[in-house]
Amino acid sequence: MNTFSIIAVVMLAFGGLHVAEAQNTNLDMELEVSDDEKIILFSGFAVAVIAIVMFLARDIILRKKTPYDKENLESQRDKTFEKYHSDWGDDYEELGQRRNTKQEKEFRDAANNNELPNYYDIIGVSKNSTPDEIKKKFRELAKKTHPDKTKEDSEDKMAELNKAYEVLSDKELREKYDRYLNVG
Repeated sequence: MNTFSIIAVVMLAFGGLHVAEAQNTNLDMELEVSDDEKIILFSGFAVAVIAIVMFLARDIILRKKTPYDKENLESQRDKTFEKYHSDWGDDYEELGQRRNTKQEKEFRDAANNNELPNYYDIIGVSKNSTPDEIKKKFRELAKKTHPDKTKEDSEDKMAELNKAYEVLSDKELREKYDRYLNVG
């Protein structure tokens, strides 16, 4: 035990001496970068940042122009087309594209329970009406039944009218609705 303590004391003394000696030596560890190297470094970072921005914006830059882009339409000015036809959800929709959507399930359940409302009657148009006729009739009814315009409590009626217009104005939803309306 005595030899062990002597060895431990010698090792500590030697270690402390070694550390003290290492602190006394002046090591020149400062990084020296010349002006030319700074220019190269900055250019490399600038190119990397530009490349990242270009990669992230590639869909916007390389997007094909459609006939819609060439025309001067009201929906372009108030951005309603972009709101409903955004590119943000496209990748997700391709990956998760299924036959049974949420609306289709709602239509199927309502048709099975005989609770599927007749949206054509709600708006007051025939089944073979064009989208323009549906839109015109919806706007007429919306002006008459909007809660801000009428004194009576018409929020439920306006919500039902909006739902009917939402379904009948969307081509795909209207096809699904028509399919289940005939079943019920």
